Amino acid sequence: MTRAEERLKTLTEHTYGTWRAQKGWRKPLFIKDAEGVYMYDENDKRYLDFSSQMMCSNLGHKNKVIIEAIVKQAEKMSYIAPGFAHEAAEAAVEALLTVVPAGVDRFFFSTSGTEANEAALKMLRQYSAPKYKVISRYHSYHGATAAGISFTGDPRRWYAERARCTVEGVVFAPDAYCYRCPFGLGYPDCKIQCVEYVDYMIKEEGNVAAVIVEPVVGTNGRLVPPPEYLPRLREICDENGALLIADEVMTGLYRTGPAWAVQNWDVIPDILTIAKGCTSAHTPVGITATTSKIADYFEEEIMCHGHTYSFHPLALSAIPPALAEYKKLMATGLPQRVSKHLERRLYELEERHECIGDARGIGHFWALEIVKNRKTKERFNTKADKFRKVLMTDAIAAEALKLGLYFAAWYDNLVIAPPLIITEEQVDEGIEILDRALQVADREVEHTDTPGSRSTREMTDHLAVILSPSLLSF
Repeated sequence: MTRAEERLKTLTEHTYGTWRAQKGWRKPLFIKDAEGVYMYDENDKRYLDFSSQMMCSNLGHKNKVIIEAIVKQAEKMSYIAPGFAHEAAEAAVEALLTVVPAGVDRFFFSTSGTEANEAALKMLRQYSAPKYKVISRYHSYHGATAAGISFTGDPRRWYAERARCTVEGVVFAPDAYCYRCPFGLGYPDCKIQCVEYVDYMIKEEGNVAAVIVEPVVGTNGRLVPPPEYLPRLREICDENGALLIADEVMTGLYRTGPAWAVQNWDVIPDILTIAKGCTSAHTPVGITATTSKIADYFEEEIMCHGHTYSFHPLALSAIPPALAEYKKLMATGLPQRVSKHLERRLYELEERHECIGDARGIGHFWALEIVKNRKTKERFNTKADKFRKVLMTDAIAAEALKLGLYFAAWYDNLVIAPPLIITEEQVDEGIEILDRALQVADREVEHTDTPGSRSTREMTDHLAVILSPSLLSF
């Protein structure tokens, strides 16, 4: 047995692999280093990171400025109880105030996106009592804790429900999913029924405290909503006395162009949840940010939440340098330029590969939805298949990994979300490998002469008309 095999044996026999039957946790790829947009295995083979790991390493790997700040904080004070004030927290707050939407200016710091959503649930239910229901959407992911998984529409919630590890009072709405409109309509003649139905749900359900959305759906498909969707959802929440929660754990920090995805549509949420990119994954941080109207409520009421690692100095020390690095990077124009190049190259793949039913996205946040039949939009796999069989998307991802390209895959789509530091040449490197890997699915499609959907392309063109040029320069 080689040293590498010994390491894997020790690891897989004594740890639990996430989101899987454990028999599938036997031969994970052993990564020994990562830098920039690449990671390296024990044999020094290089892999291009085309999903920013879990859509979190937005500034790439081993950013020296962030690392230096973490080391400096570790030498000064790595931990202090959350009841104390300290410079790391002060600096993090000051940095965040320069980028958060106007009015969203009170923060609770935790250690992950799911914890940020957990805190949001407690806050909104206290604030909105006796109303307690939350409307989420079927194509959503909001985390793995009891609250986060309860908000989640994807099949991971099904297993948590079987384990009785969910909270009550969450109901699900249809998605802004133009490629597979749940109402069988087409944009713009649909009059955005997906959002109008939320108004119907609030009025019929009663006791609705909040609506939680990923402004652009993350894991479950990079669903970019029609331009009217989020402004109308803001109106619906206001008209019905419900809070609007924007989960920007994946979309935050320039992944869709502006600092926050909601800024594509000039919408300000009542609660903004943040994680992943706020430190570019160099330390684990979650942030629950609220407006003053929510903060004012807790002046006299108990905010019934907290844990040992709240406001962790070492974790928070990565926020100011990360935000500074984003501003510096965006000022170069590189992400704005490369995102348009990425868009063109992905549309070219869609034209060449019949297995791609829809290429859609915004900024550095794209999906390739994989289908068996373009004409009928029949999937290779469904939600119910996710934990029961080998998926076509997994087969494509495995082939790409052999060829030196890593990206995340879900049951029906590939996650194309590279670090914001990626160059055009590196995008081309990834596209060339992806072009080869997609042949795995092309060999299994039911061939038609029907071209792929252009609904997302048409919507992007419409966005270009109504949104400010500064937000669409990417």
